[in-house]
Amino acid sequence: MRDIPSALAAHLEEGATTLCRCWSLTRRDGVVLGFTDHDGPLSFDGITFAATTGLEAAETTAELGFAIGGGEVSGAFAAIGLNEADLARGLYDDARIAIWLVNWADIAQRLLLETGFVGEIRRGDLGFTAEVRGLAKAFDEERGRLYMRSCAADLGDARCGVTLVAVTASVATSDGRLGLTAPALAAFADGHFTGGRLVFTGGGNVGFSTEVKRHGAAGGLVALQLWQAPPAPIAPGDAFTVSPGCDKSFATCQAKFGNSINFRGFPHIPGNDFIIGGVRPGDGALDGGSLFR
Repeated sequence: MRDIPSALAAHLEEGATTLCRCWSLTRRDGVVLGFTDHDGPLSFDGITFAATTGLEAAETTAELGFAIGGGEVSGAFAAIGLNEADLARGLYDDARIAIWLVNWADIAQRLLLETGFVGEIRRGDLGFTAEVRGLAKAFDEERGRLYMRSCAADLGDARCGVTLVAVTASVATSDGRLGLTAPALAAFADGHFTGGRLVFTGGGNVGFSTEVKRHGAAGGLVALQLWQAPPAPIAPGDAFTVSPGCDKSFATCQAKFGNSINFRGFPHIPGNDFIIGGVRPGDGALDGGSLFR
């Protein structure tokens, strides 16, 4: 049951109302933006909610139990502070969103309708539609440590302990979207940057980062294939930094980084073939001890 402030409840019972919706977006980098479907700006809680943004909300749903409820917000890129490039760079991924019902004639009469997170964003030529996911989405995420053969740490984080040194290079040629060549990386072995992180430091995609899908070094031609296309076309001369990649296997951790002591996986766990294979006559050493000693 939702408690509605008495003043707002009295206003809702009147024959005519002066209501609007306000949205606040808090990005992961701390930037806070406010929007409203009213025809003039409103301010409360230290946030100015900009008007004439073209934003409108669709119907929201709520579910019992741990089902994820939510709704959608649609708008045009004319909204102050919102642009297609920032959306494409992922600056609004998983942003915190709060939706208010406000009496614009007396902003003290307001009700927090929903809080949640920005989910999938669909972009068009002139606008976008953002999915709003309820707080229950946190129960749909994996938490804690998983017992698996591969490493559970991210290369370079506190659990991994490897100090990453990014290499600076620039684009020689590119298909404009996902592929590029960089002769400055010729000294590195084939696959050295596969799975690594590439960050553009120059050109039209400054600040955009993505993972390297494939690094090929053959015949003096060094090519990188990216997993995600940047918002602007990749152009010759664009500067970037790229860090080594890791396939999270014990062999790579040991041979490439000399970091086997910090390996956060369980490489000696028997695989599915061993588990379902059963015991055959003549098999030895199946006494419950280690298979690797």
